[in-house]
Amino acid sequence: MNIDFDLCEADCNSAYAPLAALCELYQRKNLFQPLDQVAETTRKGVFRLQDKLIQVLLSMMAGCETLSEVNLKLRPERILAQQWGWEQVADQSTLSRTLDQLSQKQIEQLRLGTTQIWRSFSQIRQHNWHGYLWLEYDLSGLPCSAQAQESQKGYFSGKKTRRDAN
Repeated sequence: MNIDFDLCEADCNSAYAPLAALCELYQRKNLFQPLDQVAETTRKGVFRLQDKLIQVLLSMMAGCETLSEVNLKLRPERILAQQWGWEQVADQSTLSRTLDQLSQKQIEQLRLGTTQIWRSFSQIRQHNWHGYLWLEYDLSGLPCSAQAQESQKGYFSGKKTRRDAN
């Protein structure tokens, strides 16, 4: 499966070109098809429930820490939205209301859908869980020179250190 990148004659610029390429791959693999299992109780507005759920996921992938950042980061990105067949991404208030209005049944359907998505691509099933898991609890400090980037004077319990060693 090849995804081609090329120059276009029209002015098209997106701060999320890598995300757009990843989304193209997801669409070709029909990755978000399990989200169609989430029953849509009422359809209000332009977007289907599944579209809004994908937009919430896109906001996370774009680095939005809260949904309030959607209006600043993703809403102006019309090229990314057009890739999904939308004119633009929904307003953050629309996405927030959608999540607030999910019923328990819809949340369970969403949980099952997302579990189906991560299981199909996760490598956790191939991991050999019969071996040991080694944990190292070495809490001793390591000396560094005064010229080391971001170095700060530290304290080593019971150890005498040279002045330039930490």
